[in-house]
Amino acid sequence: MGSLIIHERPSLEAPRMIIGFSGWMDGGDVSTGTIEYLKNKLKANKFAEIDPGEFYIFNLPGGMEQVAQFRPYTKIKDGLLIDFEYPRNEFFADQKSRVILFSGKEPNLRWDEYANCIFQLAEEFDVRKIYFVGSFAGATPHTREPRITCSVFGEEQKVSLKEQDVRFTNYEGPASIATLLNKFSKEKGIEMANLVAEIPAYIQVRNPRAIEAVIKRLVRILDLDIDLNDLHRTSLEFEKNIDKALVKQPILTEQVKKL
Repeated sequence: MGSLIIHERPSLEAPRMIIGFSGWMDGGDVSTGTIEYLKNKLKANKFAEIDPGEFYIFNLPGGMEQVAQFRPYTKIKDGLLIDFEYPRNEFFADQKSRVILFSGKEPNLRWDEYANCIFQLAEEFDVRKIYFVGSFAGATPHTREPRITCSVFGEEQKVSLKEQDVRFTNYEGPASIATLLNKFSKEKGIEMANLVAEIPAYIQVRNPRAIEAVIKRLVRILDLDIDLNDLHRTSLEFEKNIDKALVKQPILTEQVKKL
């Protein structure tokens, strides 16, 4: 049996896939938070997963703080083992919106094999368009509407995405699994776009405003019928809380004003 495990085969007509990863490019929980919000809103059901066994390093030399992020998660209460979890890489489907959601943890090993699992499922369910959502920390204030940068595999995709108020990326440096997926998409003939929100570097908590900015683009691109009022209220409350916190830090406040 391969690493891709399909538990059910929901009936999906020309579905679109949205992908998010924890780890790299998940600052402000934009990647995982977007998938979580859509999964709950669409009431999407799990139907497949990738077995994590071949793709992660669980034991590295070093101090506990450095290696903790590589370890499986466990929960013990009153001396009883309550939970033990390996990294999850799960697919969810909503038939009405024709959407497949994937939430995973960026792999440490065998990137090509991991990417092939995602494209194997995409090909089996005739997915023709894939969207990765993520974030990067930049010199931007929390008071500004988050900017969305975009990378695609072909010039023809840029034409339609220009209408979605995105900036096309200029970047050279370390790559993420999402960039590899973009490379694979060109080879597989499946359209893919990476939508990445710029978030303030000075905020280290979940950023609902950036999540909202990404989801707004997805709603328009995919013509999704989703009420975002609750997310917008959360975004406004988030901004107010950051403003209150900055009142107590005048030096940081002045730096933010210069951004």
